[in-house]
Amino acid sequence: MTESTSTPSPASSPALIDLAADPFTLFSEWMHEAEKTEPSDPNAMVVATSTPNGHPSARIVLLKGMDRRGFVFYTNHDSRKGNELAENSHVALLFHWKSLRRQIRIEGTVTPVTAEEADAYFASRSRISRMGAVASDQSRPLADRAIFEQRLKDVEARYEGQDLIPRPENWSGYRVEPTCFEFWQERPYRLHDRATWTRDGNHWNVTRLYP
Repeated sequence: MTESTSTPSPASSPALIDLAADPFTLFSEWMHEAEKTEPSDPNAMVVATSTPNGHPSARIVLLKGMDRRGFVFYTNHDSRKGNELAENSHVALLFHWKSLRRQIRIEGTVTPVTAEEADAYFASRSRISRMGAVASDQSRPLADRAIFEQRLKDVEARYEGQDLIPRPENWSGYRVEPTCFEFWQERPYRLHDRATWTRDGNHWNVTRLYP
């Protein structure tokens, strides 16, 4: 199929990204719109980490909290990403909302959430999810799936009849404090709209980018 070379009308294109917007507010607006249109998990995001010598890895997790302090996700600290973040606190996030044809990239550094925050979120999870976190040695080799399933049954028996399942000490959360945002909006004919917000002390420098 031959791509059309005609120029799209302004009415057929989404509005340009507002460079006067606050990046946290703009993120919240885009997330709110994604919650209406994405078929599942609008809070899914790629988390990219790296070893100290520059070997990257990436995986999809769920955003579980956001305010002006940063973006929060939870994991086992002994997982691959937990080990890499212990050695290199720099991280990149990526949100992609296919239904809206939008992306947001965020770069920053992580700090641990408080024990109180982690306890509150852990208690909000389903019972089976909490038991799974206790039973799993996340990212470690597993010789047979049956071993994990037996460990899960053992945890279930240990806490039978009990509402409280204690949060494992090595399971908690990270808060990503942004140093840079990039907002990306698809436009026809790959004439996309991109803009970055880069932290400068207590201020943000804003720049529109070529597609």
